[in-house]
Amino acid sequence: MTADLFLFVSENVALSLLAVAVLIVLVRLFRGPTLPDRILSLDMLTTLAISLIGVLTLRLGVDLLLDIALALCLVGFVATVALARYALLRKAGQAVAAESGGNG
Repeated sequence: MTADLFLFVSENVALSLLAVAVLIVLVRLFRGPTLPDRILSLDMLTTLAISLIGVLTLRLGVDLLLDIALALCLVGFVATVALARYALLRKAGQAVAAESGGNG
């Protein structure tokens, strides 16, 4: 009985802390101020979503949710790499435009 109570309290604490973390990350996502800040916050949001899925898997006892978390890991990794590449290309494009005097 004590183990069940401990697990219940731990799940509630984890869900509460993850919800607060999601709110903080959403503030950073919308306030920015730069593109790398937003990319990092999207990556952190993906990590928090995976954590939430893990806690919900424990709470609900549905193992299928772990497959969803694994798929989200893969998609999150590819999205982060793609956004980082976009940020680098954008920065390189701005540098080329600055070198040419902005006439292009």
